[in-house]
Amino acid sequence: MSAIETDQPGVRDFVYRHRLRWWEPLPWILAIAFFFMFPRHLGIGNEILVVILFALSLDLVLGYAGIVTLGHAAFFGIGAYTVGMLAHHGIWTEPLSGLVIAAVAAGIFGLISGLILLRTTGLTLLMLTLCMMLLLEEAANLGQAWTGGYDGLDTVPIDPIFGTFDFNPLIPSTQYIYILCVLFIGFVVVRTIVYSPFGESLTGIRENTLRMHAVGAPVRKRLVICYTLSAAIAGVAGALWAQANAYVNMSTFSLDRAATVLIILVLGGYGRLYGAFVGAVAYMVLSHYLAKLYPTAWQLGLGLMLVIIALGARNGILGIADAITSRFRGKRAVP
Repeated sequence: MSAIETDQPGVRDFVYRHRLRWWEPLPWILAIAFFFMFPRHLGIGNEILVVILFALSLDLVLGYAGIVTLGHAAFFGIGAYTVGMLAHHGIWTEPLSGLVIAAVAAGIFGLISGLILLRTTGLTLLMLTLCMMLLLEEAANLGQAWTGGYDGLDTVPIDPIFGTFDFNPLIPSTQYIYILCVLFIGFVVVRTIVYSPFGESLTGIRENTLRMHAVGAPVRKRLVICYTLSAAIAGVAGALWAQANAYVNMSTFSLDRAATVLIILVLGGYGRLYGAFVGAVAYMVLSHYLAKLYPTAWQLGLGLMLVIIALGARNGILGIADAITSRFRGKRAVP
């Protein structure tokens, strides 16, 4: 790119938005270090990585586009059942192409449902997304011949990755590397979207929809596109969950899963891109150890922490970090 081209304001802003900060490689360095330092805990590591990808997909619609939804687990479940049914019935067991099929299935459903649901806003939209998820859960229960009904699909055979790396649920090291690579690709996609002009327009819609209408922006079209992309990414997360656990059940469509990922995003900081990382790690690790210490009352400690974060932080844990950093910089600026 020539010097004249880079001097244009629009090009400079685009380059600045995509510029990597010095700390951005840290989550990936920590994830790789976790693989070598905690080989006995790779099972929970796999769960955390899947939840991060799922939370990223929700952050795209909630944190950046301002689409309030309580039924995002619908797309997670579609991805999980797509891979699960294809593998269980011996139709398709190749893992990588299975992710693509799951993304397409969830994306198509996201497009169709988005065209209908995004005509509404606020509490109406919240309830409709919840109803959509519950309807899919009941459909999975009724379609027992294909979905296994209430018991789910207890065997989901997956071929070795590239025909070489065995996808054995009892040996989680392969799954960890596999999920981490898919998460990285998904993160790059989400990061590219939110720092692009399209992502900036989503932020504008979230902040002031009427003004975006006034300047001629195709608001509903962009929201539907965002909703579709988010659904496809959530479908990939669900497919990863099914492949890593080698089974699928109706919990993929549950309200508990939808509420948990929403709590994780609020805990870490929504609309921040890295809030999904911080929130997922904090929630999963804390719930894991609290369940060990207090098996009958672990949710009490988790609830207290969430209340403290909600009352004391403007935007989750990352909001607390921003406040501390700003105060520290302010003190250093004082002569």
